Amino acid sequence: MKTALIVLSDRAASGERPDACIPAMRELLGAQYEIVREAVLPDDAGALQAELIDLCDSGAASLVLTSGGTGISPRDRTPQATAAIVDYEVPGIADAIRAASIEIVPTAMLSRAIAGVRHRTLIVNLPGNPKAVSETMSVLLPVLPHALKQLNGETDHGP
Repeated sequence: MKTALIVLSDRAASGERPDACIPAMRELLGAQYEIVREAVLPDDAGALQAELIDLCDSGAASLVLTSGGTGISPRDRTPQATAAIVDYEVPGIADAIRAASIEIVPTAMLSRAIAGVRHRTLIVNLPGNPKAVSETMSVLLPVLPHALKQLNGETDHGP
């Protein structure tokens, strides 16, 4: 499954600190997912939208995971940028991630992360902390194969 990993972080993009979220995502995905692109971008909605549109419209990735920019600070723009380009949202994914995260860290209720689909690509916003990425991906990974098969028209909805 072709996958792109995008981190939104002003400090990581400027080289002020190394990114630790892409390695965490890559490790958790394992060999079943082919990483076709990795990017570390500043917290800039326009840059993220351009990257997402390119990945989705070209068919380069079936899955895009973003990390960072999902909180409530003024620079956290990932959910708005994602919402602006998706065809439709998949709220159950974000709801499940938040519900599981709140059990670990009560401040997870401040997350505005979303999940959605553009064409046949699933986009999921994850938190911007490697530990939180690992915790949230444990919720996401079990449903990804089925979700991606549905987007690719490989499953039916019958009994």
